[in-house]
Amino acid sequence: MDEKQVAILLAITAFLCYTSMYAFRKSFTASTYSNESIFGIDYKVCLIICQMLGYLCAKFYGIKFIAESKNQNKGRYLAILITISWIGLLGFAVLPNPWNALLLLVNGFPLGMVWGLVFSYLEGRRYTEIMGAVMSVSLIFASGFIKTVGRWMIASTHVNEYWMPFLTGLIFFLPFMACVWVLENSPPPTARDKAMRTERVAMNGTMRKQFFKTFMPGIVMTIVIYTMLTMLRDVRDNFEVEIWHKVTHGEHWIFAQVDTFIALTVLWVIGSLIRVKDNLKAFKMIHGLIICGFLLAGVSTYLFSIERIGGLSWMVLVGLGLYLAYIPYNAIFFERMIATYGIKSNIGFVMYLADSFGYLGSFLILLNKELLPNTVVWSNYFTKLVYIASIVGSVLALLSWVYFVRKKAALHKQNITTESPSWCPAQEVQNKLNTTV
Repeated sequence: MDEKQVAILLAITAFLCYTSMYAFRKSFTASTYSNESIFGIDYKVCLIICQMLGYLCAKFYGIKFIAESKNQNKGRYLAILITISWIGLLGFAVLPNPWNALLLLVNGFPLGMVWGLVFSYLEGRRYTEIMGAVMSVSLIFASGFIKTVGRWMIASTHVNEYWMPFLTGLIFFLPFMACVWVLENSPPPTARDKAMRTERVAMNGTMRKQFFKTFMPGIVMTIVIYTMLTMLRDVRDNFEVEIWHKVTHGEHWIFAQVDTFIALTVLWVIGSLIRVKDNLKAFKMIHGLIICGFLLAGVSTYLFSIERIGGLSWMVLVGLGLYLAYIPYNAIFFERMIATYGIKSNIGFVMYLADSFGYLGSFLILLNKELLPNTVVWSNYFTKLVYIASIVGSVLALLSWVYFVRKKAALHKQNITTESPSWCPAQEVQNKLNTTV
């Protein structure tokens, strides 16, 4: 197969693989579990907190685990992780309330490392943008799609809401394993890929420390932006059913219909960046896209609050703005960052660094909501979060843009070459990396 055929195969396979994973992660959120609680806390919120705690721990562990993962172990890791997650859903179905909630912690931890392993098959290639975009829109499509499957299963087969997540996983287990097999047997990046996008390697502790030290201000701003976006994404995903019921009325198919439209739009926008060969120029454009996404989410929320647009239009526009800002970080932001500065590294380290704090924010926001003195509906809570994130995120994204452009200029002024994939600004660390790698 030529490079384009390989890219198409990998893009479709990664999309299907991560969509299948969502069956193990998000299917339980298709139920409301109304009139149930644990120690006075809403039962569904407890389920989400338990799963997110496991997912959160995986993200912090993944900073080291994903960055250091060797190519020959990835397929085996994916098979083991999804099986453990599925066993967690079986325990959720079998054990009584409240003990079954703890099984979602077991379910969430292995799932937290799937993204980094799957994306590692895609990074460092000329067509990473389009492959990453296709995989990343599964974050949008899969959420609505799996909720639709879950709601359909309850309505049509009359399975109870505790067994539904396990049975949904049963449907998608073999497709997930088939996708892993395809990824494992796909061709590695070519010499041309490595020349254009920098070779990707496992990163030891010294490499990770130097990477962070070199770009610390930009990475910190990126983490803050990504944390806000993750919080918004998770509130929308986990409580989409409740938000829809509050702002408009629709059948179960509305989740997949709206999220599919958003996914296709985001895919088209991000995929178009593959035409931009200059890495720094593309990096600037990605920052601009993130700023536009924040502004779209904020403006559409304001128009909805003054009743200039309806609930359906608002959910479409705020979702589109949110994912226009969020998906670049999962698909191409770090890919172009590494390619721009020619650093011998991998996306897994910096992606999981951002992800760990992102999910920490989501975890804390759920606890905060439950500790508020007055009952707050999720649609109003989500609206307030959008306003805050739109303002703060736009400003920080602009500052990030300025920082990374000036960093590139400063490196050129210091006569530091970024042509070599083993580049590092500190000569003594460069020597260590050359010896290590």
